[in-house]
Amino acid sequence: MRIPRIYVPQPLQPGSEIELPVQAGEHLARVLRLERGHPLRLFNGDGGEYAGEIATLAKRSVSARVLEAMRETDRESPLRITLGQGVARGEKMDWILQKATELGVARIVPLITDRTEVKLDAERSGRRLAHWEAVVASACEQCGRNRLPEILAPVRLADWAAALGDDAGVRLALDPKGDAGVRDLAPGAHATLVVGPEGGLSEHDLATLAQAGFRGLRLGPRILRTETAGLAALAALQAIHGDL
Repeated sequence: MRIPRIYVPQPLQPGSEIELPVQAGEHLARVLRLERGHPLRLFNGDGGEYAGEIATLAKRSVSARVLEAMRETDRESPLRITLGQGVARGEKMDWILQKATELGVARIVPLITDRTEVKLDAERSGRRLAHWEAVVASACEQCGRNRLPEILAPVRLADWAAALGDDAGVRLALDPKGDAGVRDLAPGAHATLVVGPEGGLSEHDLATLAQAGFRGLRLGPRILRTETAGLAALAALQAIHGDL
């Protein structure tokens, strides 16, 4: 029997009854056509997972009963990776966030670079961030993660690079002319990876990153698209230094 996993952004207490997010409730009731009493798995991003069941099915809302905390399963990678992703257009960015979450990235920073084509004012930036957070939560539902990757508001690359602290670990920027391959690295517990948008990182971007201690990382002889490059690098880092 399929047991849906639902992200619920609120505290979860055994014995309590909670209203599910509208989209999740509609999916359970209208798409899956589940009934009261059907088992659920609930999580709120704090690392725990709870057994639950559908409590009520109304026209405009679905509620769940939290039954008990389950044995905590740690599905987080020992390699904590921050992905600095140049903001890509439309569905490309959603795809990158979804797959990066599945590959175990710990933090995502949308970057405004020299070649970023997406224009985001304060209002659009806020709406886009809320949308991206929903994409990440949905990816966690699918892949089994109980901790949501942190996703920050879009920021200019130079401002972000200048403010990086000691927890950034090894600093890498994808560059076809880079001097390092994934096998050359010994990242330890932390790594920060920067990927350009469509068109890649400009010479000015790369110079800014080099000044902040970033090393050029190459991924073989072929030029990869932005929606491929970061995911390929994440997969390689996780396979060699993480948990794949």
